[in-house]
Amino acid sequence: MQMRDIDFLIIGATKSATTWLQQSLQQDPGIFMPDPELHYFSRYYDRGDEWYLEHFAAQEHRRLRGEKSNSYMDVPEAAQRIKEKLPQAHLIAQLRNPVDRAYSDYCMLYRRAEVGRDIAQYLDPRQGAGGRFLNGGLYFQQLQAYLDRFPLEQLLVLLYEDLKVDAGAQVARVRGFLKLEADVPLKPLAKKVKDKSEPVVNPTLRRLLRPLKPVAAPFRQNTGFKKLRSLIAGELQYAPLSRDLRERMTDYFALETEKLGALVGRDLTSWLRNRSLEK
Repeated sequence: MQMRDIDFLIIGATKSATTWLQQSLQQDPGIFMPDPELHYFSRYYDRGDEWYLEHFAAQEHRRLRGEKSNSYMDVPEAAQRIKEKLPQAHLIAQLRNPVDRAYSDYCMLYRRAEVGRDIAQYLDPRQGAGGRFLNGGLYFQQLQAYLDRFPLEQLLVLLYEDLKVDAGAQVARVRGFLKLEADVPLKPLAKKVKDKSEPVVNPTLRRLLRPLKPVAAPFRQNTGFKKLRSLIAGELQYAPLSRDLRERMTDYFALETEKLGALVGRDLTSWLRNRSLEK
């Protein structure tokens, strides 16, 4: 296996159903994608090509090989590294209303006890600009870094909102982009991959138990451990996103959204209207 044998990358964005897209493609026996996000070109580049290619070992018989790492969009160095190592790769970016995406990302890290309940600290542009949540929605800047290095025909931009309307058509677009048969009987996954309603351990308790995580790790699949977890897990109540905060975030992303719409030839004005959110 060599670097030129990697055919495509799903580069992001985070919380835009890219895991759903990956698992839909994995139903095709001719496609191989390793399950963990490798983050090679963003976080682990110092591990070298050999480490990267180990994740594709013994997959030469597959028609296509690719991987998904959402950090490839928001880590500036990734685009140039991918250009140097995989100049022939097809790139897929699935994007989502940046306000919805930021709030969903916040909720995910809140479930993991990695952020606190003061939502404005992370999402208000007056306080959180430059951080993960707001930077993650600067799609025009992120895609421009790739278009400065790759021809337009190697980049496919999808919208999460289109997926919600017709998931099958979304998968068909990807398959067409990858030059795969369109009539293969694959079904896009019906269930959300990461459901906010699934019971989790309260973040405060999770933080208190964090020092015990290495000790508990060997027992996670034990029936007794699972039963204990079920007793202390429950559905979380997330900090709401107020209308005022949403409006400030929408204003923050307005110019970036207009530029993105022109870049991809789509009317994205719906992203600039206030509406209810999904986590």
